[in-house]
Amino acid sequence: MSKIAIITAMDEELEAIKNKFKEVEKKELRELIYYEGEASKKEYILIKCGVGKVNAARVTQILIDNFDIEYIMNVGIAGSLNDELEIGDIVIGGKLVQHDFDITAFGHEKGYITDTGRFFKSDEKLIKRYKKDNNEYKIIVGIIASGDIFCNQVAMKEKIRSKFGADCVEMEGAAIAQVATLNKIPFIVIRSISDKPNGRNHIDIEKFVNMASKRCADLVIEPTIHP
Repeated sequence: MSKIAIITAMDEELEAIKNKFKEVEKKELRELIYYEGEASKKEYILIKCGVGKVNAARVTQILIDNFDIEYIMNVGIAGSLNDELEIGDIVIGGKLVQHDFDITAFGHEKGYITDTGRFFKSDEKLIKRYKKDNNEYKIIVGIIASGDIFCNQVAMKEKIRSKFGADCVEMEGAAIAQVATLNKIPFIVIRSISDKPNGRNHIDIEKFVNMASKRCADLVIEPTIHP
């Protein structure tokens, strides 16, 4: 049976997902710990990739190489670049971009990657499945920017927002999107806002990571268990 892969970067994000299942089985592959669970006759693989684009890409390719993957989900926390987004709001990545990829010296726009382009697009059917009305917090379809740097300065926030129109920033999603795209595997990236870049947002993450992670888990699993 094909499996739905859910990739997180951090323990808190993974635990929030695991807690949505009645039972999961712990396994190991290529020195990676992962978990298998079932909900509504669907089989899931839950795995933590670690922080950063290389870690994310490595784990994504290992999953694709070793399992029959129906689609890939990357869920977790992010920093807000959109002033209309508050802590706990959710961004579904309609498009994803690597904000730190730079071959502008060769005449390309910032974020452009040879042979794949500038933006990666989440699967439209998956967007429709997980985009729903919510009276407690916002759920928007927007642009997620990924890069191997923690964004904690207002100037950097404004630069990424200006260049890419991005709504939030994190460190893995667009790398997962690139690998999934190259392998022709449907994907979606969903992020809950845990902080706003302000020079002290690392403190906000520690305060709100569990809440933000739970909101992502609620959105990702509930529509499947209770269609």
